[in-house]
Amino acid sequence: MGPELTVPPIYSPIPPAIHPSHPAIDAQTTAWAQAIGIGSDELRGRLIQHDIGTFAARVLPDGREAVIGILSDFVLWLFGVDDGYCEEGELGRRPGELMAALQRLLRVAQNPEVPMLLDDPIAGGLRDLRRRISEHGTVGQTALWVNALREYFSTVVWEAEHRRADSVPDLNDYTLMRLADGATTVVLPLLEMGHGYELQPQERDQKPVRAAAEMASFIITWDNDIFSHSKESRSTGYYLNVIRVLEAHYRLTPGQALDLAISQRDRVMRLFMRVQERLLPAASPQLRQYLHNLGTFIRGAQDWGTSSVRYTTPEDPANLPTAFRDTPTDTSDEPVDIPAISWWWDLDLLRADAYFAARTRLAVSHSPLSGEGESHPGRKDSPVPG
Repeated sequence: MGPELTVPPIYSPIPPAIHPSHPAIDAQTTAWAQAIGIGSDELRGRLIQHDIGTFAARVLPDGREAVIGILSDFVLWLFGVDDGYCEEGELGRRPGELMAALQRLLRVAQNPEVPMLLDDPIAGGLRDLRRRISEHGTVGQTALWVNALREYFSTVVWEAEHRRADSVPDLNDYTLMRLADGATTVVLPLLEMGHGYELQPQERDQKPVRAAAEMASFIITWDNDIFSHSKESRSTGYYLNVIRVLEAHYRLTPGQALDLAISQRDRVMRLFMRVQERLLPAASPQLRQYLHNLGTFIRGAQDWGTSSVRYTTPEDPANLPTAFRDTPTDTSDEPVDIPAISWWWDLDLLRADAYFAARTRLAVSHSPLSGEGESHPGRKDSPVPG
């Protein structure tokens, strides 16, 4: 059993929000998991108690209900893979076999019609998700989703190697992998689908926008590690968590590692808010919506992480906060000392709003439809925040 830590209130400048249909979305995901047969009966019984529909409704609080339902089902499916295949299954310590299993699933995602894994509920769930994503997203967005799934699978195999060796990775490697193995990047295309638009590559891939998306992934995964530490460290199996990594990297106590993890995520949160503020004035309506939903993704993960029984573990209560704080614990503008992400601060150090504005205007001017994306049957653009 690991050390008992009390997690203090976390800095969150983003207001909470939730889609009004969240009870129905949660019920629909429960029914979907039962119908597909995700995981063992015991695992599935746990997962449907985690209010995953509520999480999805917080990520897209003003999005299209059908896409929120896809997101909710997808997150439950991800937990079925992560908990069932990796953390609790034998494949979790056999990286070679796990790679082969995940590659077969990836083939199903790429080409749902392939005659493979026809009796596998995990593959059946993935086929259904891919079908619905293709209905509500463009060809480009579906490809982004599949590619992000590939990236997620590769980091799952990397973690399995550390689980097999019972080893703790270097902080820089952990940070780089955590940007993908939290599966946050697989959610990003759904942010666009949730409001019926498609960002043009000139906008989505410009450096400040890509950095903002990476910052959101960092904050979400660091927060998840902080909130899940009690659950993970008190289990009998191997666990990999930023607090454990920081303990090993800097030879810290668990309490010191917790404080450092909070300091790191506070610095990144402050930078995210600054970069977002500089991008907004010249951003297209679609990019404004995307940036807005990066924020709701961050806050939704925070609200869910401190309230879901997945992390509060009522049978063995975790010491998690019930509120958030308005001010950061660390107000430094210096980069976090992790090479994989320190380049984010280069954007901030430019101190030039004109740079962001020019880059965004360039992206919009190269978009044939000013960022509205390709047409898709039955899709309508939703209002975007000003």
